[in-house]
Amino acid sequence: MKIKKISKKKGSLYEIILDTDEKLNLYDDVILKYNLLLKKEIDEKEIKEIIKFNSYLESYYKALKYINAKLRTEKEIEKKLKDYEKDAIKYTIERLKKEGLLNKNLYIKAYINDEVNLKMTGPYKILYNLKKLGFDDISINNYLMTIEDDIWFNKLRKYIQKKINNNKNLSAKMFKLKLTNDLKNKGFYLEQINEVLNEFSFQDDLEIYEKEYQKIKNKLSKKYNGEELDYQVKIKMFQKGFKN
Repeated sequence: MKIKKISKKKGSLYEIILDTDEKLNLYDDVILKYNLLLKKEIDEKEIKEIIKFNSYLESYYKALKYINAKLRTEKEIEKKLKDYEKDAIKYTIERLKKEGLLNKNLYIKAYINDEVNLKMTGPYKILYNLKKLGFDDISINNYLMTIEDDIWFNKLRKYIQKKINNNKNLSAKMFKLKLTNDLKNKGFYLEQINEVLNEFSFQDDLEIYEKEYQKIKNKLSKKYNGEELDYQVKIKMFQKGFKN
């Protein structure tokens, strides 16, 4: 099979036109490896090898673009390349590792730093999320344990104080319970949460108490009156965590 024409395309691609009018878009690495700029003829076997190796490079460059946008895990790369053959994915993963672009420890460190500095995420959730991405406990904890306790406690203090300032309708009891559950869901350990919560004084705000009391009374007054109304209001206030 003869090569009729080779022309440079955008980026690192070349277009090869064969005497059968078949067109092949090949990466420059393929052109160099198979010396196609000097060759005049290629056989069927060589074409198959060329196409196969080109698919490896296509897989690699797709992964490279994916990584350039953000650090990725091996698992994420494999998912991104799911439409390629296993050999192409294996080639890509091995080449990225060799070039230092798929570094487990670097990814873990960058991920933890982002979560600690940019988000309200606790250590347990960080550990959980990284394990879901395919990392092992030891590798994660090796860096996670370098984060000082004060960093976690300061994050908790700022968050709790902000929530206290924004509380408009919850009793101290219900507010503290909700806050505890919220922080557990964000991945903080209960021991950490309780230690910081104990630094704050939680008491019912009189304004909140009166507002909730009036709201409940207005609602129940459509159904009850007199002593029965007072009784039902007290029950509802108690259920909301307010002390009578």
